[in-house]
Amino acid sequence: MVRQNEWQCPCESGLVYLACCGPLLSRTTHAETAEALMRSRYTAYVRNDLDYLQSTWHPEYRPEKLPDIDNQKWLGLKIRRVEGGDKGSLEGIVEFVARFKSGSMRSRLHEISRFVWESDRWYYTTGEFVE
Repeated sequence: MVRQNEWQCPCESGLVYLACCGPLLSRTTHAETAEALMRSRYTAYVRNDLDYLQSTWHPEYRPEKLPDIDNQKWLGLKIRRVEGGDKGSLEGIVEFVARFKSGSMRSRLHEISRFVWESDRWYYTTGEFVE
């Protein structure tokens, strides 16, 4: 049996959950980079943590209601490209591909996400879908 502190993080960073996205989703710390925020948001989708998704979405861009994700099973994340988004940056871009299953249909989401550094933390602002 695998103990909770040994679970691999769903974001596929290669780290265990408690050393990766766990502290972010438990709100004990904030993401230090745009990529870390992107990975933690993916993990929030895996865990159906809508509160975390809303709290990390910049207030100027945040929808009033998030789409229903109850029927989605997230299957994997691959980071394709990262621009900026590190310590000292004010903006960041993360391009990723996330695979998921909705009902019996498998699909993938290829997105270029934009992030801003504001009030000493990273926020997701918008995403552009790539076909």
